[in-house]
This record gives sequence, structure tokens and C-alpha cells, in this order.
Amino acid sequence: MSKDSAQDKAEAAKDKAKGRAKEAAGAASGDKSKKSEGRKDQNKGTAKEKKGDLKDLTS
Repeated sequence: MSKDSAQDKAEAAKDKAKGRAKEAAGAASGDKSKKSEGRKDQNKGTAKEKKGDLKDLTS
């Protein structure tokens, strides 16, 4: 069973927040790997958000 758009958007917000925190921590500590991981999490969140938006449009 697939998730509804609200669940996708909630997960997206969580991933984006987690990504921003990781990116900030990486920038503060000079850890390029952590900073990159944070950007990756943010991009994953953006993708989930777009998926939720698409579900809204098709329902």
C-alpha cells in the first residue's frame, strides 16, 4: 500500500531538517563528508516533497 501525500510531505520535512543540521555541522567542523551528506538528505527531502505534490495533483 502506498503512502498518502501528507506522509510523503512529513517525511520530506524531516529529511530536509536533518539535512540542514548535518550540513551546518559539517560546515562548522570543516567535515566535507558530513556537509555533503546533509545536502544529499535535503535533496532526498525535496524529491519526497515533489512526490507528495504529484500525488495531490493526481488525486
